[in-house]
Amino acid sequence: MIINKYKISIILLFCSLAACEKSTKVSGVDNSFSSASSVQEVKEQFKRLPDDDIWWTTNGSDMAWNFKNLHRIFPTVNVYRNGPVKELAHKPSQEISSYIVNTNSGAMSFDDYLKSDESTAMGVVISHKGEIIFESYPRMQEYEKPIYWSVAKILPATLIRIYEERGLIDVNLPVETYINELSGTSLAGISVRNILDMATGLECSDNYYNKDSCYYLYSMSIGDGFRTNAAADNPYDFVKNTAIKREIEAGKKYSYSGLNTFILSWLVEELTDMPFQDALTQEIWFHIGAESDASFLAPRNGIAMTHGGFMAKMRDMIRFGILFTPSYKVVSDKKIISDSHIDLILNEGNPELLQILNRPGFEESGIKHNIYQWDLVYDNDDFFKGGWAGQGLLINPTRDVVAVFTGYKKNEEHHAMEMRGIIREVLNGVFD
Repeated sequence: MIINKYKISIILLFCSLAACEKSTKVSGVDNSFSSASSVQEVKEQFKRLPDDDIWWTTNGSDMAWNFKNLHRIFPTVNVYRNGPVKELAHKPSQEISSYIVNTNSGAMSFDDYLKSDESTAMGVVISHKGEIIFESYPRMQEYEKPIYWSVAKILPATLIRIYEERGLIDVNLPVETYINELSGTSLAGISVRNILDMATGLECSDNYYNKDSCYYLYSMSIGDGFRTNAAADNPYDFVKNTAIKREIEAGKKYSYSGLNTFILSWLVEELTDMPFQDALTQEIWFHIGAESDASFLAPRNGIAMTHGGFMAKMRDMIRFGILFTPSYKVVSDKKIISDSHIDLILNEGNPELLQILNRPGFEESGIKHNIYQWDLVYDNDDFFKGGWAGQGLLINPTRDVVAVFTGYKKNEEHHAMEMRGIIREVLNGVFD
């Protein structure tokens, strides 16, 4: 009996171990992956979405969560990757991470600043010569696909330039030359170039709060604004049927508007006879060895929100940026962004557009111009595109440097847009 009990105990022990092993496998325990949200957190965050206003009116941790999880909240359309991943070598730069920056809490290293309460950056990635020299995700997981808001605006403009170089379009011609439906509308007579440079002369600049403004009415039509009975069904109809007041002659004043970007993506669709996201796939995302598909918000009628709805892994945004540098071969077998494209950005803007503009940030020294939806081009060959509430893409082809960051608003006064100045300070300090 003793022997039998002993045997039974051994058997039970092995069964117990087997059960533990099975339980471990079933529970999916794997230290290489950590979920960014618990089930309860997802439930709670959905409850916290406003029902009397558009979702992006919340700040702080709610905004941070939303910015990383819009694929859960709204319909999206895909931008597809293809082929083997083009791996990016990692060569961490101690100079970057330890560079001292001045903050409201005193001097601290760049790495410590990102992790401190002074920052609302969710992620920062920097490459040099096609290699990642700094990568930090203080408020997100590296695999997440945050929204880049207005950084998305350069994507239609980039495709327009590619088609321009192929002779498919003359940007000096009125836009209705290529979109017949714009004949007789407020956009008629405005050159594609003035739309690219945010210089239409129309009174439709970005206004996120006045629901009667031209811009907010446009945003409602594409699903980016809180819809009222005044909303058009879709942005194509909005543009065709809305009389937009003229403020000044086209080409004379910088007036930032997401409506301009929508017109550019509509133009891409006319030139290619495919939805914008598919044209972006065809020309760029299919060819850069991306780690993952990207996507656009498409809240209404499957229309990509090209003025600000782009979502992608941060390293894939770095891959896109590398196309504009001498190290493009790291990510693409062909030269997608030509030397003339880069020269256009650096040297062929109209300085007068920004010189008459009075807006925060323009007091920075060394700004030359804006161009083709890029916000700022600097004397040192930096060019930058920012996104609302704290995102940015900075490229310097001369230095062979790309930086991308994403963040959120802690409150109306505190958000991650100061990252542009801080990253430029760090990169200038290291590479000068």
